[in-house]
Amino acid sequence: MDRRVDQSHSIDLEYVAISAGGQRFCIDIQHVMELRRWSPVTALPHSGDDVLGVINLRGAVIPIVDLAARFGLPPINRHDRNVIVIVRQKGSTLGLVVDAVSEILSVPAAKIQDTPDVQSDVTRRSIVGVFEADGDIVRILDIRFVFDAHQQVAS
Repeated sequence: MDRRVDQSHSIDLEYVAISAGGQRFCIDIQHVMELRRWSPVTALPHSGDDVLGVINLRGAVIPIVDLAARFGLPPINRHDRNVIVIVRQKGSTLGLVVDAVSEILSVPAAKIQDTPDVQSDVTRRSIVGVFEADGDIVRILDIRFVFDAHQQVAS
């Protein structure tokens, strides 16, 4: 057996566990900059249904996206308990409104399974894997999908 394979499967990966639209997701912790309590946003005309508006984050204007709506789920009912997850990828920053952030999960790489083969193109592009936690299936969000979809709406 190849020793390199054994070592790669023993690596624990860390994710921030979130819920949006009644579904459990997680985001690679390396992309999460910070967590913020919900605060009102400034709406932008002609933005997509999932783009709620923008906030000023220490002098930078950050778009805020409803993650549930991005996935075609019912939009999040915004209230004081919502969380804005500030994520960053390749120099771009977005805020994702979610129902809750529950915990940081440390998952052995060997426990992560491929995304099931489904007919949905959105699912194939947005979920990079799944794993079981506390009796539930947790989907690993491909943060590139969120940014790519945002850029298509912004164009």
